[in-house]
Amino acid sequence: MSTSITEAASSRFITIEENGQPLKLHYNDVGQGEQTVVMLHGSGPGASGWANFHRNIEPLVQAGYRVVLLDCPGWSKSDSILSTGSRSDLNARCLKALLDALSIGRVHVIGNSMGAHSAVAFALANPDRIAKLVLMGGGTGGPSQFVPMPTEGIKLIGALYRDPTVENLKRMMNVFVYDASSLTEELYQQRLANILARRDHLENFVKSVEANPKQFSDYGHRLSEIKAQTLVIWGRDDRFVPLDVGLRVIWGISNAEMHIFNQCGHWAQWEHADKFNRMVVEFLGR
Repeated sequence: MSTSITEAASSRFITIEENGQPLKLHYNDVGQGEQTVVMLHGSGPGASGWANFHRNIEPLVQAGYRVVLLDCPGWSKSDSILSTGSRSDLNARCLKALLDALSIGRVHVIGNSMGAHSAVAFALANPDRIAKLVLMGGGTGGPSQFVPMPTEGIKLIGALYRDPTVENLKRMMNVFVYDASSLTEELYQQRLANILARRDHLENFVKSVEANPKQFSDYGHRLSEIKAQTLVIWGRDDRFVPLDVGLRVIWGISNAEMHIFNQCGHWAQWEHADKFNRMVVEFLGR
């Protein structure tokens, strides 16, 4: 990545109002393009927009886009929150408030896992604000028809939230990607440091799930409302959100197409970054 594109240099904060209360959000803002790409991260402990998408930012900036990476409430440097309703809808409201504050109209939205659920929630609530959608490993909270729920990966995420140790982190990451040998000890330690830096996030996530186990809405019955061009990307070997859920997404969204990566887990934009970046830049530029 270019030395001019850094997390620190692009780091921003904004305070919005959520449910009548102030809520501070952190985001990164990179590039100067006329069109804006928003990137929404997944729900793993220690996740952030930058950590999830650091391999994908520069190609979009070089292609002429402004890139905004939102840290959802309860992750990274954003305020913690107790979510007793739909977290997908909560994140969508936060994104709308951020875009309104930045005077940004229509956007392309790229979402991974929880971020894909949130992208769909945003598209359903604000159809006039969506240009194109890219969804990876998520999009609706509906169950798999072939894999027992909750899946192996989701169980490991829950264990990590409740007991944030490097051993539990490695157990989760071992099924997060297809080839865990690509994960370095430095990556594990950095991710664990991110997790332990905000124990309030961990505690509130556990409390949220206890209050409402169905944090991510099942939008299956509403997917036909989305008219935006949509690129759905999935890993064949996803052990968090199985492949058949992705098939349900393209069955529901009429203007959708799908790419399946072989030998790929739940982190397609990281595991197959070069091809992912080329596909997304080409799709957005059509």
